Amino acid sequence: MRNVPHHWLAPAKLNLMLHVVGRRADGYHELQTVFQLIDLCDRIEIKVRDDGVIARPKGPAGVPESEDLTVRAARALKEATGTAQGAEITIKKSIPMGGGLGGGSSDAATTLMALNALWRTGLTSEQIAAIGLNLGADVPIFVAGRSAWAEGIGERLTPVTLGADSWFLVLFPGVGVPTASVFQAAELTRNSPPTTMRGFLETGGRNDCEAVVRARFPAVAEALDWLARHAPARLTGTGSCVFAKFARSEDAERIAARVPDKWRAWVARGLDESPLLEQLGSWGVAKW
Repeated sequence: MRNVPHHWLAPAKLNLMLHVVGRRADGYHELQTVFQLIDLCDRIEIKVRDDGVIARPKGPAGVPESEDLTVRAARALKEATGTAQGAEITIKKSIPMGGGLGGGSSDAATTLMALNALWRTGLTSEQIAAIGLNLGADVPIFVAGRSAWAEGIGERLTPVTLGADSWFLVLFPGVGVPTASVFQAAELTRNSPPTTMRGFLETGGRNDCEAVVRARFPAVAEALDWLARHAPARLTGTGSCVFAKFARSEDAERIAARVPDKWRAWVARGLDESPLLEQLGSWGVAKW
């Protein structure tokens, strides 16, 4: 097909704040958070197949094909639309797994949106987001493709303009944090007073999961303490990645040069809009 991207981008996200304001009867937590997209991206290569088979010849180490969110996303879209087409999916990871950066959810969202275009199945963004929500609570933010204020379990989104002139130093301390274990922790605070986007902008908010993760994962606590000596540091999501915000890339790069070799580090630019939307737009698919 003409002008089909060689690869589709799947950006990471940061939670600039994360308040747990309640727990629902079904066990899910009511959250308030600010999703900031960043330009650290996985790359998804997709080849359309005419035999209906969904295959993933190359993907993250240790993740079976049947459990890969991109494969599950493709199969969910195929089932929802009844298309006879298939796909071969190859994933080139840059976003660490288990780091709270949303890599798996972003990969799933990119797969859904790219295949919706490639298969010409014609679903709306709302329909794609509904499919994605069954795969993971963070998938809809990547389908929407814009930094956002989020409530509920993260699916009620209000796009926000945070500015593309912010820079982040992101550290991965080398351990993965299972999200479920954090939200099931008895010591997790679940009664934060509800706030607003304006309240966040005035106070900066906090991450209610940070105390739990600090106590249970010493490597994350060490990374937080190290970064806090150089700039205000925060956990993203349930971790394990930690980050600090800078006004200039040079300041972030200066601190990044000091990061101990045992940790991975990235300097990433904040984005208001996902680069995937630009890819879809350049291919003639209207932005949502």
